[in-house]
Amino acid sequence: MRALILLPLVAASLMLSGLSRPQVSHAPFGVTAGGEAVERYTLRNGRGSEVSVLTYGAILDAVRVRDRRGYLDNVVLDLADLKAHEARANFSALVGRFANRISGGGFTLDGQRVVLDLKGGIVSHGGRPGFSGRVWTAEPCTTPGCRAVTLRYVSPDGENGFPGTLHVSVTYSLSDDDTLTLDYRATTDKPTVINLTNHAYFNLSGAASGSTDGHYLQLKAEAITALSDKKLPTGALRPVAGTPFDFRRPAQIGTQIVRADPQLKIGGGFDHNFVLNKPQPGALSVAARAWDPKSGRTLEMKTTEPGLQLFTGNGFNGTLKGRAGNRIWPRGGFALETQHFPDSPNHPEFPSTVLRPGEVFHSVTTIRFGTAKTLKQAFPD
Repeated sequence: MRALILLPLVAASLMLSGLSRPQVSHAPFGVTAGGEAVERYTLRNGRGSEVSVLTYGAILDAVRVRDRRGYLDNVVLDLADLKAHEARANFSALVGRFANRISGGGFTLDGQRVVLDLKGGIVSHGGRPGFSGRVWTAEPCTTPGCRAVTLRYVSPDGENGFPGTLHVSVTYSLSDDDTLTLDYRATTDKPTVINLTNHAYFNLSGAASGSTDGHYLQLKAEAITALSDKKLPTGALRPVAGTPFDFRRPAQIGTQIVRADPQLKIGGGFDHNFVLNKPQPGALSVAARAWDPKSGRTLEMKTTEPGLQLFTGNGFNGTLKGRAGNRIWPRGGFALETQHFPDSPNHPEFPSTVLRPGEVFHSVTTIRFGTAKTLKQAFPD
């Protein structure tokens, strides 16, 4: 009799802890306008934290982590459904083949002109549709205890003007210490350029909680790539010292963004590439930290990339709605896009984004979530 009583108690305990639930699960997430089925994969660790990604656009759809009181909430902005994502390119998606902007409608590679836009305009985030508008193939990890899913896409030679057939993948994985890892890889059969990032917007108070003005942010950068009035890099590196871009010491987003500065006027707020301090090129090192005093949630981002785009959702105007019915306004979330510098193919002085046959593009970004009671705890250095 005693054994019969204990068994249900053990089962109930396992269910409460989340250990009895699959660590990688998936469910349908609708069908695109073109008739392609989309799925939502969810990774779950032993703490009950969850990361959800969509096969459409390799979108980071949710990151549910605990606040200082133990309450779980999603800390990345979401949209109502698949139709909303199809109407809003790049939102929380993997961006490519070349993230950020390319000027003049193209670039020159190995002495040959590559035309991306016949009118010579600015090409943003790889053109339309870019990688964010494609349905990717999912390969969930099947190893016991593994919490990861790999999404793959084959970009054909000439897609949006880019040369080379590109085989690209991103693996999302979640550890027991609430670290989300994004591992990007790509190969090509012709010389090409590549710049991949994730365009998620963070709000550590919760996706439906409103403004992030009160969030503290620290960026490990001494300079930004200065912008022209067309939001293109001039080629100059502008020191952050004495400017609103100085996040070397923790500062509140809302305090910095209202300061007078010509660069902030160009971007309508923060929409700039920060030149990260790197101990050596390609090293996985701290790029950013953030803290929300209300919830106590923190994040620490590391990357192998040389740059990070801080974007404060300056164009949001309340027309977009989250899954909870909340309207999304400017600064309702902030993006931290690890990347190579904008317009790098047209700036030989910037780190190269060229990928050649026989080479493997490999980029890693990690985001560790936690909690802190004080500013000092959140920002240890």
